[in-house]
Amino acid sequence: MYKVNVMNPCSCFIKNGLWDTQDFNTKEEAKKEAESLFKKMQTAFCSKHEFIMSEQFGSYTIQTKSRH
Repeated sequence: MYKVNVMNPCSCFIKNGLWDTQDFNTKEEAKKEAESLFKKMQTAFCSKHEFIMSEQFGSYTIQTKSRH
């Protein structure tokens, strides 16, 4: 099982009704969803936060950090 996790979801993420944890059967599905979600977060959300994506063993984590 492969996962996409969003750590410290911001209010834009919550308002969009997105899931902070998703499970996938294949590494490719997880990668596709993580990349799509990451792109959406970078382009459609307010610019109060920055997002950092990392991968480990086919599972993806997107971290939300406040911009100073």
